[in-house]
Amino acid sequence: MKADPFVYTLKEWTEVSMRHSMRNILHYARECGLSMSNLGAIFHIHRIGSCGVTEVGAHLGVTSAAASQMLDRLVQQDLILRTEDPDDRRVKQIALTEKGHRILEEGLHARQGWIDELAQNLSDSEKETIISGLNILIDKVSHLALPIEVRS
Repeated sequence: MKADPFVYTLKEWTEVSMRHSMRNILHYARECGLSMSNLGAIFHIHRIGSCGVTEVGAHLGVTSAAASQMLDRLVQQDLILRTEDPDDRRVKQIALTEKGHRILEEGLHARQGWIDELAQNLSDSEKETIISGLNILIDKVSHLALPIEVRS
């Protein structure tokens, strides 16, 4: 059976864009002395505001003990802050510090930096065509069912 040219091209674009994005974020993480798990935790904490150790561990697919050790290092680097949960003092709430927010923003910029270079190599006509197509994709993707996120 012959592959659908649209699906093939979209998969190829996804692969190329992910490769550029991942290469840039990995390079940024190494420069900052962070692992991908560290960045994953920082992005997760940012996305949900504040959370507990167990939730970070579940998101990363590691035990609470492993998550706690990793979070200890992020506390030492002043990227996150641990505070007591006002409802249960045995539970620690994790939130990003100002430095953690800065690292997150710089990481996003590093991950997407290649897009600026790409844009400089496109004509105005090419940009208009791509904008039109991407807006269609954004609209259609917004109607797809999202996978259920595992929470513990």
